[in-house]
Amino acid sequence: MSKSRNPSSIYSGNPVALKYGMMILSVVIICIFLPKQPRFRFEYEKGKIWMHEDLIAPYNFAILKTPGELKTDREQILSSVYPVYDNHVQEKKDEIERFLNELEAKWKGSGLEDNDMPEYSSTVTQILSHVYDRGIIALTKRFQTNGENYTFNLATENVAEKKNTAEVYTRESALVYANTIIESKKALTEKEWLKSIIGDYIQPNYIYNERLTDKLVADALSNISTTKGMVQRGELIIASGSMVNNEVFQKVESLRIAYEEEARIGGDRNVVVVGQFLIVGLVITLLMVFLYLFRIDVFSNNRLLSLILLVVTGMLVVLSWALKLKLTSLYYIPFCIVPIIVRILFDTRLALNIHLLMVLVSGFFVPNSFEFAFLQVTAGMVSIYSIKTLVKREQFLISSIIILITYFVAYLGIILIRDGSISDVGYASFVPFIVSVLLTLLAYPLIYAFERLFGITSDVTLMELTNTNSSLLRELSYKAPGTFQHSLQVANLAEAAIYRIGGNALLVRAGALYHDIGKMQNPQYFIENQTKGYNPHDGLTYEQSAQIIISHVSKGVDLAHKHQLPESIINFIRTHHGTTRTDYFYNAFIKDHPDEIVDEQVFRYPGPIPFSKETAVLMMADSVEAASRSIKEPDAENLSNLVDKIIEGKLGQGQFKNSNITMQEIETIRAIFKRMLMSIYHVRVDYDVKKGEVKRIV
Repeated sequence: MSKSRNPSSIYSGNPVALKYGMMILSVVIICIFLPKQPRFRFEYEKGKIWMHEDLIAPYNFAILKTPGELKTDREQILSSVYPVYDNHVQEKKDEIERFLNELEAKWKGSGLEDNDMPEYSSTVTQILSHVYDRGIIALTKRFQTNGENYTFNLATENVAEKKNTAEVYTRESALVYANTIIESKKALTEKEWLKSIIGDYIQPNYIYNERLTDKLVADALSNISTTKGMVQRGELIIASGSMVNNEVFQKVESLRIAYEEEARIGGDRNVVVVGQFLIVGLVITLLMVFLYLFRIDVFSNNRLLSLILLVVTGMLVVLSWALKLKLTSLYYIPFCIVPIIVRILFDTRLALNIHLLMVLVSGFFVPNSFEFAFLQVTAGMVSIYSIKTLVKREQFLISSIIILITYFVAYLGIILIRDGSISDVGYASFVPFIVSVLLTLLAYPLIYAFERLFGITSDVTLMELTNTNSSLLRELSYKAPGTFQHSLQVANLAEAAIYRIGGNALLVRAGALYHDIGKMQNPQYFIENQTKGYNPHDGLTYEQSAQIIISHVSKGVDLAHKHQLPESIINFIRTHHGTTRTDYFYNAFIKDHPDEIVDEQVFRYPGPIPFSKETAVLMMADSVEAASRSIKEPDAENLSNLVDKIIEGKLGQGQFKNSNITMQEIETIRAIFKRMLMSIYHVRVDYDVKKGEVKRIV
């Protein structure tokens, strides 16, 4: 057996002690990470009937404002706080002086007469004086929420006055004013020249003070009250059977927050831990009971059991981490990744059972537990159903899309029932579900990792193995084309049979494709690969021939280990002949040596016999397909008799006694083989061998 496929040494020793040790460790780890404050014991939803007894206020507490009310208060506060602009009064003097100082140099390049300079100088001075006196501002988009203009506070030498941007200039409007004045002056002959230079001296003198504005906003927001009244001790909050309207919902929600905050500070953490240990311990025990009753193979295998506990523990630890971080939404967590992994690595029933138990535990610690449980249970069921039969990789993507649609539909329904209005549906609320589904795609690499770590073969791996373009199957088709064609026909027969009686059709197909790979080392010794007229067995004794034929099993196992095929596939190689004999060589030896004592073990396959429904079906399909090739007249009667003879022979030799296959299922298999052989029948070439006219079928 390949070293990489052997169970790790940590699973050796006392398997029972290890099994229960893993269970206890899993419970302890989960309890360590779960939140420790006591939980508010009432479940409630807006728009639903209060199903508990009358709720009386146990103490005075403040009624918290809703997020919508807080948002409205914030908007009102922000609308009452005006931005602050500093009036740089010196800007007017500085720009006029700069213009006068630079005018002479610019005048020399204009071509104007010197006696015209006073007129130009006077005009610009008047324009600059006017626009700076009125004020030039650079508008801030942050405050243009209700149009282009807005009110602001202008600070001039520590004196503030309220103004509106419509009352002052922007640089653009100041330039428009300047150009208008210049055009109106008839004495100015070079108007365009003056327009081109005046813009250099028009700059904002009302400058936005961001630091002071932000401080005013922060001070105003800090004064927003988060509450809107009080509930007095002994006051009736809601009577049993009453409707939870908006007002009552906010009171109960405020009580819950006050209760959990008080419990966080003064609650007995040890008592909470005991309760968590009981709940989590019960759930893990139920999981173990399920495995013992319905999947004893997993329960008995500590390696597989440790994988299941690792997945469950890991997801609950992630949930605990999210609760402590106070994520804006717990729906970011990819809960559906667990049922997908368990379904692909194990089966549907186990995946559904684990998912339900995990959601039940989570419901004790998450807010709005019923809503959470409903969404996660429905999405988990859909994820399991959508990959019931995994035959293509793209089913992962299709499954993710279906899960996302399920989340959207379920959540939309909950919102409509709770709020009674489609206008309350916030599209941002659906973002966590999109993130969750995208994270669910991590199941694909996780499945690969778990396969490698725990020696499991998933349907994903089986799909890859059944690809006839894989290197090993390509080599088989090249070196032993007859064997390759035989394997394809066996795969079709076995897959059809196992699908009908119930079993892993993908596993059977993969096992059938690889069951005879050992024939690649000596392909010419097997009849399906021989050319007519040549028989390499002619130069060998019957014992040698039998051993060559038998050795294809052990050689196939060695080759499978070399190519790191899964153990589940190697089991098909080991068992497809069980402990049957190579009857042709055995009978030929007795006929030629009637007086000698024959060692029957020399002519018998080493086994083991099939130990599952899938390996039993493959044995029947292999023998039936091989024998059918030697029928000279392939009619319905001959094929029917052949199938009956082969299957009765295997039953008579006790080859199926370790398989969980019933006689009724065997009868179904007979009918399928007979029907399919009529459509896929091929005649096998036979030949005479040494010392007799006996025909053989290998």
